[in-house]
Amino acid sequence: MQRNQSSVDLSYHEEQDKKNTLKMREVLATLPGFCRQYFRGIADVSSARTRLGYAYDLRTFFIFIHENNTALSDVQITDYPLDILDRITREDIEEYVEYITLYSKEDKEFSNDEHGKARKLSALRSMYLYFYRAELIKTNPASLVNMPKMHEKAIIRLEPDEVARMLDEVEDGGKLTKSQMKYHHITKSRDVAMITLLLGTGIRVSECVGLDLTDIDFNTNGLKIHRKGGYETLVYFGSEVEQALREYLTTRSEIIPVTGHENALFLSMQKRRISVRAVENLVKKYAQTVTTLKHITPHKLRSTFGTNLYRETGDIYLVADVLGHKDVNTTRRHYAAIDDENRRKAANKVHLRDA
Repeated sequence: MQRNQSSVDLSYHEEQDKKNTLKMREVLATLPGFCRQYFRGIADVSSARTRLGYAYDLRTFFIFIHENNTALSDVQITDYPLDILDRITREDIEEYVEYITLYSKEDKEFSNDEHGKARKLSALRSMYLYFYRAELIKTNPASLVNMPKMHEKAIIRLEPDEVARMLDEVEDGGKLTKSQMKYHHITKSRDVAMITLLLGTGIRVSECVGLDLTDIDFNTNGLKIHRKGGYETLVYFGSEVEQALREYLTTRSEIIPVTGHENALFLSMQKRRISVRAVENLVKKYAQTVTTLKHITPHKLRSTFGTNLYRETGDIYLVADVLGHKDVNTTRRHYAAIDDENRRKAANKVHLRDA
């Protein structure tokens, strides 16, 4: 007999997958029927979140084709047959890439830099490649369109003195506004624990909000986290993170959560599992008391941790492993500036003549 699974039984990540699956069904209803085959075909090699992102991007593409290709405008998007992919040319796709630089939809303006364009083009390439390899279409024009040239963005991170001052502000709240101070004494231990955890382990904000009470093991100072990509792993934390977590758990034990959120580690003021947006807002709130020149997000705290770990160890493979990067080259690109900084320092280490 099939058992109905309530939201109480679901973990945070299972609940997120469920929401993404329901959203996916809504988007699929607006796409050509053959897209269902494509998404079934990549289900085992992609996450629900990735597939949903691809679906949104493909919908943007087909709307563009429907509105700008006169030969295809008379047919509803949902009625497009598979062979329509063979009728779309490289020029069509190049025009689409140009279009998404800046476009309007339902009175809202959207724009994409090279990273956004690359993501949307990746979705298109993936779909074309799937059908081309299955020999269901004869052409693959998406493969003929060059990916946008990517410009590496400078890594924004907190310097060591800024980290110390930010943690001081989280504890003290002296620079917060009067309205913010009204709630500071209520959320102080939670905020200290959360920001200390982000700075001390480099975990992603989604991994942070997804933590359950049972995911902490103080015997090993380990955390069980659910990585992007769907796998679980252990991340270890130091004494400063341990102290902050223990102090918060004392406060947490006195809170009665809303039904369905009993296992959540970090709770909102509404006694529900805290959201990603809420964490982003509180990081922004405290960071602004330290620096107004840097746009600090939870991901910047992750970059700060990665930078500090690399400076301390010089081991790019260790940094990649701790951050959960599947490709060490991703890590290497992010921290290349530190390598250059170290090479510059090395130039002054060898003296040819005594001063």
